[in-house]
Amino acid sequence: MMNEPRRAASGRGPRLTRRGRVVLIVAAVAVAAAVAVLVPLLRTGGSPEGEPKKTVSLLVPEGRRATQVYASVDKVLGVPPGTTAKTATGTPLELPGAARHNPEGYLFPATYPVDEGATPAGLLGYMVDTARQRFGSDRITEGARRNGVSVYQTVTIASIVQAEADTPADMGRVARVVHNRLARDMALQMDSTLNYALNRSTLDTTHSDTKTASPYNTYESKGLPPTPIGNPGEEAMNAAINPTRGDWLYFVTVAPGDTRFTADYAEHRSNVEEFNANRSTPTD
Repeated sequence: MMNEPRRAASGRGPRLTRRGRVVLIVAAVAVAAAVAVLVPLLRTGGSPEGEPKKTVSLLVPEGRRATQVYASVDKVLGVPPGTTAKTATGTPLELPGAARHNPEGYLFPATYPVDEGATPAGLLGYMVDTARQRFGSDRITEGARRNGVSVYQTVTIASIVQAEADTPADMGRVARVVHNRLARDMALQMDSTLNYALNRSTLDTTHSDTKTASPYNTYESKGLPPTPIGNPGEEAMNAAINPTRGDWLYFVTVAPGDTRFTADYAEHRSNVEEFNANRSTPTD
């Protein structure tokens, strides 16, 4: 996790997010089943009387970054690229003060049926309002208080969990690593935050990358990044408020479905060596 060549603190190369590699196959089913949200007539005008309304679906997968959501909204609404991003900076959205008008983390993942005539401002506002309702529940606020962090910080932790966990079962343990390192005033050293800083999705992190000047570079900056690094779903939020009990400080996914968690740095180095060996072994 610390000072590993080609690897970030977690001992894993950054990836699109846990679901990034499979979203094209299962996102439509998994997201819709878990957090389907119906958008009630987000229209500036209506179809002529008697004509059927046209509705399309907007899928926002868990872990998707705000820039990716903006691009999806542009495409679904048929507006010029960049329209929704510009709207996000110029529209007063009801966000926590700590967000400083940045909706990252509050574009709630769901399948949104969107009526014709919907606007970027209306759709973004509905996503944010949905997130505020979900994240403002007593369960979330009490969980954040129990962990000694704010709700906004909890969303940030959940976004890291969403990006770092290899399987849903790993989410609670990844959350525990984050909390344990924060409690010890240790740098998080997460590949996912560095990936966000560099606006990329890659499987490799170099030593040079870890010297990037950015508050999202959690190799150099202690504590949480200034904002979430994506838009987390329910499972990641649950993990963030109810991390699995354990003393782990390091983790590495040595092979798909095989993530090793440990509090011992020497053991972690051994796990990383196994990961690197697996990476260098050709596969069919």
